[in-house]
Amino acid sequence: MINTIIEPGIGLLFWMTLTFAILLFLLSKFAWKPIINAVNDRESSIVDALNQAKLAKKEMEQLKADNERIIREAKIERDAILKEAREIKERIVGEAKDAAKAEGDKMIEAARQSIAAEKQSAMADIKSQIGLLSVNIAEAILKQKLENPEAQNALVDNMLNKSNLN
Repeated sequence: MINTIIEPGIGLLFWMTLTFAILLFLLSKFAWKPIINAVNDRESSIVDALNQAKLAKKEMEQLKADNERIIREAKIERDAILKEAREIKERIVGEAKDAAKAEGDKMIEAARQSIAAEKQSAMADIKSQIGLLSVNIAEAILKQKLENPEAQNALVDNMLNKSNLN
């Protein structure tokens, strides 16, 4: 009994070899092609997935570069808009200052002209009052006797005090 366990018989080896050969034939005929095809398909799908991942990575890098470019352009455009807004503000403020200065100059000139007209009117009024006063003094002097110079001086002083020219 011990011999049979250790040494297999020739019949057993024959049937095992025949079974192995049949199994190998059946596997090569029916199983290996589908298994190899499945493995090849899996390999090609993995390669395709890797290629797609590489393409996706390149696209992401391109999108990232495009986003950075767009952000840079947006910052440049923002800076240009802010600069233009500052220039417009400065121009508007300058125009407002110029308009206010021109209006102020017009008002000052109008006030000067008004003052000059009032001054001329006051001078004309003073001249007419002086003329009337002179006529009144001359009339009063002529009414009195022209012989007495002291009386004439007293009369002129009296008339000046009455008129309040101070």
